[in-house]
Amino acid sequence: MALTLAFRTSGLAALGVALMLPATPAVAELFCSNHDAIVAGLTDSFHERRFGYGVASDAAIIEIYVSDDGTWTVLMLDVTGRSCVLAAGDGWESSIEDVRETEPRH
Repeated sequence: MALTLAFRTSGLAALGVALMLPATPAVAELFCSNHDAIVAGLTDSFHERRFGYGVASDAAIIEIYVSDDGTWTVLMLDVTGRSCVLAAGDGWESSIEDVRETEPRH
């Protein structure tokens, strides 16, 4: 597990360096880039697919990408088409139940 997490971290770092080369120093700290480029990197490097998304504000959407191997990434997409990696890791477990059925009905 530790080796997998180390590989995941180093893989994300390499992806981040490649995507941030043209970025300014302030942007590079957040690991932000063009949405399509980040998604392509997640797909090619980690075989992650979008698991779901939600509207965070008038200017942002949060997306979760997950692979069959358990790697996961949380992206924030803004209205300009730029995305930032908010978190990433390993060991994703899908335990989603139909939320609408578990909430009390009024």
